Amino acid sequence: MCGIFASAGFEPDPRCIDIVRHRGPDGQGWQVFESPMGPVSLGHRRLAIIDLDARANQPMASADGRFWLTYNGEIYNYLELRDDLSKQGVSFTTQSDSEVLLQAYATWGEAALERLRGMFAFVIYDRERQSLFAARDRFGIKPLYYFVTRRGVAFASEIKQLLGLPGFSRRMNLERAVDYLDVGFTDHTEETLFADARQLRGGQCLTVDLRDWRPEALGPRRYYELPRRPLEKMSEAEAAQRFRGLFEDAVRLHLRADVRVGSCLSGGLDSASIVAVMARRLQGAGAPVPVHTVTACYDDASIDERSFAEAAVAAAGAEPHYIYPTAQGVFDVAEKLTWHQDEPQYNTSMYAQWCVFEEAQRQGVKVMLDGQGADEQLAGYHYDAFPVQSGALVRQGDVFGFLQLLLERKVWHGHSIAGQLLTVPNRPRLPEFARQWRRRRRPAEETERLSDAVASAHRSAQGAYAATLERDDVAAVDDLGGLCVANLLGLSLPKLLRYEDRNSMAHSIEARLPFLDHPLVEFCIGLWDQHKVIGGDTKRVLRAAMHDVVPRAILTRRDKNGFATPQQDWFRGEIRRAMEDGVHQTLGQFPELFNRDRVIRYLNAAMAGDRAADQGLWMIVNFGIWGRVFQVGM
Repeated sequence: MCGIFASAGFEPDPRCIDIVRHRGPDGQGWQVFESPMGPVSLGHRRLAIIDLDARANQPMASADGRFWLTYNGEIYNYLELRDDLSKQGVSFTTQSDSEVLLQAYATWGEAALERLRGMFAFVIYDRERQSLFAARDRFGIKPLYYFVTRRGVAFASEIKQLLGLPGFSRRMNLERAVDYLDVGFTDHTEETLFADARQLRGGQCLTVDLRDWRPEALGPRRYYELPRRPLEKMSEAEAAQRFRGLFEDAVRLHLRADVRVGSCLSGGLDSASIVAVMARRLQGAGAPVPVHTVTACYDDASIDERSFAEAAVAAAGAEPHYIYPTAQGVFDVAEKLTWHQDEPQYNTSMYAQWCVFEEAQRQGVKVMLDGQGADEQLAGYHYDAFPVQSGALVRQGDVFGFLQLLLERKVWHGHSIAGQLLTVPNRPRLPEFARQWRRRRRPAEETERLSDAVASAHRSAQGAYAATLERDDVAAVDDLGGLCVANLLGLSLPKLLRYEDRNSMAHSIEARLPFLDHPLVEFCIGLWDQHKVIGGDTKRVLRAAMHDVVPRAILTRRDKNGFATPQQDWFRGEIRRAMEDGVHQTLGQFPELFNRDRVIRYLNAAMAGDRAADQGLWMIVNFGIWGRVFQVGM
């Protein structure tokens, strides 16, 4: 895990890599070349995880000096690829996965991407062909941004690396700002909240011809398409067995490291499964130390998961670390956290995640496995999985299944029958359902916080949900399979991956996500709905697969906290004044963006307890913090 920078046509400036030293405190490199387009700069900040020797530092050159690599990530199957390349006569001078990636590209070219199993963002300079090749992993776990002008092009791990380049303005992208303030969407397009910064999306690559530079011709292309074909029908036992094999293999590969490896542990099924398999694997290999886990805890019993985390720790023989994020801490680190994130955050869970990685750093853990991605591919989010499933059951005429869903949600989750019936979508597209649900719950005058001028000029006519589905070629969300694809590609996962990357790298920690190992993802996407949700039970295949390694108390949990914080109590209590001041500061900073009267009514109602003091408040406050930290203008 590292920080990278590459540019062509701009004057070399090592500050573009020094600004992300937190991503790579173990080494740095900077190389400059001449090209027909002007100077070519390659920069790298190294976080040493595999092969700690300085010979594995970057930028790294092929033996003949033709190819130069700057790379961020991990190729988990690098040992297998190394064997394949060695059989073709390729020799190696290091034990690193970086050299394997470089030699794979030198041998197979762009086709090497199909062989990679991991998370990555890299740029390769081909001195013979005078070109730059950039690529991002299949699901966008590792970031890669770029900036294009007539003068040149630049690539970076974080947007802040691009801010000082000639021609880069600090104007906000109003369409993306509206998406964020409307529904909390970020990272769902190639655009960012900065008008001049774009990103390669997961599964994309691009080539820059330095001998014929035409910025209008620069366009990403997709090298990976998520398979969307259903698998053959199988029993629950068979599905669980196949899932277990793929999951254990993913964890095995994700444990490859020459440094201490630990895990984030929420007390939920996903992270408990990772810890259980990690512990078995490490104990079987005679590891000298147990798995280190870090858990965020709270005094609020309704969201505190310590008892479940303790059960997972006891079963795995792990060494636990418990931390207690505080209300005041939200504002103590708000500017620093926002600087690291580059763009605003959705809620205060990002602060809790920050605290988890901060504790891992204190404990000397350099790699942390996490459960990100499981909810997206297994329909684990209650708020969308159950309504979508209910609609599918109605269309299929499955009366028994529909009644089972209604009754178990009432018993296990406390949702009234009448309330559930109101959320059954009468059309297959999730965006239509989402708009209907929103209108039923709150009148438009209570939800519209943007100014009329901004909303009418910059809000997508079809809505952010529908636009995202169209962009990702999701025809309809009329079953759990469609929902999983939509959440993986655009609706949910991309922004969560940015949060995870920035919070971990802020503390010089590599976050690894075994649930996003692509063979496992492709299997889960192909599973039939009954392996994901039956009645009020989610993630059926994962529960069945982990029945003998995860404590029963966790396997039979029906609630879903979603890494929650007690933010309503925080907002109305200890940091109430800071929240109120933050809202007013944002309104004063961007008066043309908001409808001031509606926002103030929203704030007052939330603080009085007449409506939820929800993440919408934090989104407004954090948007202002982001604007001030990066001096963003409209």
